Amino acid sequence: MDLRQALQAADIYRAAAADALAARLAERSIDEEQRAAHGFAWVATTVAALEAVQGWVEAGQGKNPLDAKIATLAFAEGIGQLVGGLPMAQNEMFRPADLGTGAAARTLADTCADLLDADHAALRAAVAAALAEGHWPSETLHDADLDAIRDQFRRFTDAEIVPRAHGWHLANALIPDATVQAMADLGTFGVCIPQEFGGLGLSKLVMCIVTEELSRGWIGAGSLGTRSEIAGELIATGGTAEQKADWLPRIASGEILPTAVFTEPDVGSDLGSLQTRARRDASGAWVIDGAKTWITHAARSDLMTLLARTLPDAKGYAGLSMLLVPKPRGTEANPFPAAGMSGSEIEVLGYRGMREYALQFDAMTAPADALLGGEEGQGFKQLMRTFEGARIQTAARAVGVARRALELGRDYALNRKQFGRAIVQFPRVADKLVMSLVDFVTARELSYAAARAKDSGKRCDIEAGMAKLLAARTAWSNADVGLQIHGGNGYALEYEISRVLCDARILNIFEGAAEIQAQVIARGLVERRN
Repeated sequence: MDLRQALQAADIYRAAAADALAARLAERSIDEEQRAAHGFAWVATTVAALEAVQGWVEAGQGKNPLDAKIATLAFAEGIGQLVGGLPMAQNEMFRPADLGTGAAARTLADTCADLLDADHAALRAAVAAALAEGHWPSETLHDADLDAIRDQFRRFTDAEIVPRAHGWHLANALIPDATVQAMADLGTFGVCIPQEFGGLGLSKLVMCIVTEELSRGWIGAGSLGTRSEIAGELIATGGTAEQKADWLPRIASGEILPTAVFTEPDVGSDLGSLQTRARRDASGAWVIDGAKTWITHAARSDLMTLLARTLPDAKGYAGLSMLLVPKPRGTEANPFPAAGMSGSEIEVLGYRGMREYALQFDAMTAPADALLGGEEGQGFKQLMRTFEGARIQTAARAVGVARRALELGRDYALNRKQFGRAIVQFPRVADKLVMSLVDFVTARELSYAAARAKDSGKRCDIEAGMAKLLAARTAWSNADVGLQIHGGNGYALEYEISRVLCDARILNIFEGAAEIQAQVIARGLVERRN
């Protein structure tokens, strides 16, 4: 079956699902219809992912024969899930009956019967053989500069990150200062900061490539740039001229390492309930009191982008402001030398290299000009403008983790001998690798599509949410499969796949949990429809 025809049929089903959800929401709230709404989000994400794969394979013009095979398997699996059941979580399958779209699903299945009824065993075997021989599907972006950037960061990652990352993880060590400086020298922290402020002034698509390659080596390396990305976008889009001139060049160069200080205990995603307070004293300086938690890289950072309530009489989001709070960089002996600030480390399974902290502020002061943009009550709006880029970057981190899990699984399957042959020769092992490859390509292309949407200048919160939703699931699935291929060895700390599994798990939680992403997607698509 022609894949474009299959895509058209899938899009018709997506429209039917949208109609069914709209009918339900005319009677009940989206929270009451959460399962149906989130299931629809997964339907829409799956169709968007198939569209991205179709665009990728067409752009390749058949130059790599592996691409068409990957695309066929992606469509067979994606449409099979649409008509049979989409995994929203390990124990939550969304089925057409949950939205009342059984008839539309049967129509989709009938239209795509040739694709769904085909035995793809030979196709999977061919892909497995190619992967075992070192062949990969196309990754060119059809732009020499973009491909050169990928090559540069891949070589750096292979030389500087991959050989050392697991040791850093096991020691719970911070990414060494020399490695941070080498990343800064490559321009990692200023990819999207405008050239006039010392950055590279490049696109979100470039940011995706850089993040993906670094995260392939270690999620900690890929994530180090996230805080600079968030701080850079906050200041570039919402800062005063003086704030831009002061902070952006130093963030771009890596002289200043920022940290994002938003989350509070017992608040989670409900930012409108934040309780940390900031008030002006007699001199005009800001005085900060309150508690924050899950603050990444808090000790070694030099600048906090801190969300606090400065208008106590304003309810919800309206009272929140963003402050640019400088702080002295901590050391191992004294992680929080700033007056009025203390913290304790939160020990975590994975996602190491920067460390997580719970922070306490007791009359910590910030300069009078710390208010982002010079206007109170704009903090939530300013933060919301960064969510798209942050979630696209998180999707790119997940793509990098997914690829590393696949690489580790493939290498182990090629070298591990059982019953007289390499285990890659057993179909159940080979199939795991093949579908990990299919899922990796699908997530990668959806992430790139979201980055391109962001670069076009249009609002893309839905596209960003879809990219993160799918890529996070792919990272976890690939890591779980990679460990399964390792068998008992995968459960041993000495094997890198054990770290990748721990790192992958966080991706479904931070920068908006999977459930939050599904809610954002469903609500946004309903609003667009209206």
